[in-house]
Amino acid sequence: MLEFGTDGVRGPVESFSRRWVMALGWAAADVLGPGTFIVGRDTRASGPGISAWLCEGLRAGGCGVADLGVAPTPAVAWAAAQADAPAAMVSASHNPWTDNGVKVFAAGGLKLDDATEQQLSRQLAVRLAAIPETTADSHAGAGSGNGPTTPWRDQTLADYVDHLAGSLHGGGLDGLSVVLDCANGAASELAAGLFERLGATVMVLHASPDGRNINANCGSTHMGALSAAVTAAGADLGLAFDGDADRVLAVDGTGAMVDGDQIIAILALDRFARGLLPGGAVVVTVMSNLGLRLAMADAGITVVETPVGDRHCLAALEAHGLVLGGEQSGHVILRDLATTGDGMLSGLQVADVMARTGATLADLASKAMTRLPQVLHNVEVHTERSQVMDAIADEVASQQQLLGDTGRILVRPSGTEPLVRVMVEAPDVDVATAVAAHLAGVITAVATNQT
Repeated sequence: MLEFGTDGVRGPVESFSRRWVMALGWAAADVLGPGTFIVGRDTRASGPGISAWLCEGLRAGGCGVADLGVAPTPAVAWAAAQADAPAAMVSASHNPWTDNGVKVFAAGGLKLDDATEQQLSRQLAVRLAAIPETTADSHAGAGSGNGPTTPWRDQTLADYVDHLAGSLHGGGLDGLSVVLDCANGAASELAAGLFERLGATVMVLHASPDGRNINANCGSTHMGALSAAVTAAGADLGLAFDGDADRVLAVDGTGAMVDGDQIIAILALDRFARGLLPGGAVVVTVMSNLGLRLAMADAGITVVETPVGDRHCLAALEAHGLVLGGEQSGHVILRDLATTGDGMLSGLQVADVMARTGATLADLASKAMTRLPQVLHNVEVHTERSQVMDAIADEVASQQQLLGDTGRILVRPSGTEPLVRVMVEAPDVDVATAVAAHLAGVITAVATNQT
């Protein structure tokens, strides 16, 4: 059974029956309607069918539909913000083409809060019970195209690109050479034109979606091709988007990766120096590198910490009146410019810092923060995980005391799998490795004794 996770519903394509998707659309209409939903999708072969079923459910619930076809998730959210309308995006983000998912946005293009998501989940069960189990799964085809071109779609996406270009406040990227990896996803149609328009010399990788090649050995989860292309071309910068273009990771001129933490640090320091960081604070998740926290403290910037998930970052930004936050994975939220993570926008802002300062990305990243070695272990636990967490609390505290202020331990149960996740950061990778292995062994021993 599909369930809501940290970013909507996601799973294997075969999990999405017409009946279930219709029920989700109908439930979304009940909870977030009435009115018109803006709907988009990424380039997966299953996208047109699932989108058609979702729209069928929305209409059954009395809502209208404005279909953007293939579009980045942040473009869908931006259009919803402009229209003060709810929205839905059919995408499995960075997952392979054999998966798909649905992200639902409240009016104004905002991620759902926990209470609304729980209400939607309950209403989904109600509507699912009302739709016959014999409902056929036939739908209007499948493929990777953008769908019917309409003046509204073309104008909306053009306006969205204008908005991104305008975020540089009249600046440009003249003299910068950029390689863009579009992951054969939703950025494929828009990214090159945006950066070329602003004066950059652009090379494009993986911008020929066929329905099955989204995220396939490309994009932000497979950085090797981008790194090689940047160094081979002598480019200044490489940017890798994920399938729905709501996140980005970068590559500097040496081919080294620059992750979401480093991007946040670069943008935070630049904005802070220019007086464009309200509250003098950034929002990050518990998984962000300790090096980011230490660098922000040294610069006099406060760090607000949230659970994993960019929607939690957004909630904290809203609650504290802040504008910059995100995740190590490359979800970066610029709240004064967007309602959600936007890979093209974030990449553009990094390129803008380079163009304005004349600094290389390698220099900006190294001066912004020093990444501490981070060691991760996933420990299978098939007993009650809360009891395991209680049993190991003293040992975790003892190990943290040994590391002191220059190290960090995070132990948390997975929200979706029978795992307890252990993360240890320390200036010395051997120390981090030893502590992580020790704690993983303690967890295994405790779980074994409970069986």
